[in-house]
Amino acid sequence: MSTRLSTAMLMAAGLGKRMRPLTATRPKPLVRVAGKALIDHALDRIEEAGIGRIVVNVHYLPDSIIAHLKARRTQADYVISDERDRLLETGGGLMKAAPLLGDQPFLCANSDNLWVDGPRNSIEMLAELWDDAKMDALLLMIPHARATCHSGPGDFHMAPDGRLSRRKPGYIAPFVYTGIQILSPRLLVDPPGDVFSTNMFWNRAIEAGRLYGASHPGLWFDVGTPQAIPVVEADLLHG
Repeated sequence: MSTRLSTAMLMAAGLGKRMRPLTATRPKPLVRVAGKALIDHALDRIEEAGIGRIVVNVHYLPDSIIAHLKARRTQADYVISDERDRLLETGGGLMKAAPLLGDQPFLCANSDNLWVDGPRNSIEMLAELWDDAKMDALLLMIPHARATCHSGPGDFHMAPDGRLSRRKPGYIAPFVYTGIQILSPRLLVDPPGDVFSTNMFWNRAIEAGRLYGASHPGLWFDVGTPQAIPVVEADLLHG
């Protein structure tokens, strides 16, 4: 099974509080790491995977992100999902953007992700692994030991067939979510309100046995704080 991804959702509406003071005057997606804005690292990977339509949600300092997208010299079609009136979190942002995302599985990625592909493009790998008959969400995971600059206890356990389950309280989970996933629009129904996390969608998929993961064979960096930036840049410089 596989799918051809034609649309992506790039999450770019967050306040970037952990990245202060760098985000006092710019949104986190425009913080520069290794010579270019974080959002460009993500967009470059998405477009390399052949996805030409990218929905971008905005809230904090939205005009600067919109201007940045207009200045990118690519063939991609950028569509803005405007959340400047109210920050909706990840799940609420997806629900607001749902009419723009179409009726086919789509890529969803955080705009502050920074990753380096392994032997192949990781987005294309996810698309090839997608099985619409058994999946509602397919998350790109990184082994906890290789989650550079990440200090959390991990997010998921992954069964041999790729099915995901939540980390048990008090334990470390072996996999960290990278912020990159394929979602079926089947999940984008019956929201609990306007403002909520994507975790609600994942919980539904887990209950139905339809939340899956795939391990990222390359590098992944949690660029969450100013202190992480020189560490990430040094790692990238030295391969």
